[in-house]
Amino acid sequence: MSVDALNDATLQLQRDALGTLLWTGPAGRAEPVVPVRAFPLSAPGEGVSLVGADGRERCWIARTDALPPATRALLDEALAPRDFAPELQQLMDVSTFAVPSTWTVRTDRGDTRFVLRAEEDIRRLEDGGLLITSAHGVHFRISRPLTLDRASRRLLERFL
Repeated sequence: MSVDALNDATLQLQRDALGTLLWTGPAGRAEPVVPVRAFPLSAPGEGVSLVGADGRERCWIARTDALPPATRALLDEALAPRDFAPELQQLMDVSTFAVPSTWTVRTDRGDTRFVLRAEEDIRRLEDGGLLITSAHGVHFRISRPLTLDRASRRLLERFL
């Protein structure tokens, strides 16, 4: 069921006492849902699915900016943990220029180390940014690679 068909203002989301996101469908029954972005990198404000406990879609939200502010805030809050992708600000050290290699980096969430398994784990994004996936599945973004300091760019270029 699409929010467009429901009328954006009638989408009913709330949290229960345990903090679980609940969606109230046309039948008037509230059930737990998990929001999932269809295009988290290329179009984060378009296409969000509310998925029930059985893994089936309960509701499709075509555009989050069409939602009332309170509903959108609740949805954004529920999506935030799924969208964890620290912004890489500086590449401080690389253990080796062969993979796997251990990278020591500074991000907007603090300093950390991760293992890059393969050069294919560095993906170019449509907007010119980069997405680096660690061996543990954590995604690190570089929105504007050209704004990195010279030493970071030189280290990064060895892997591109």
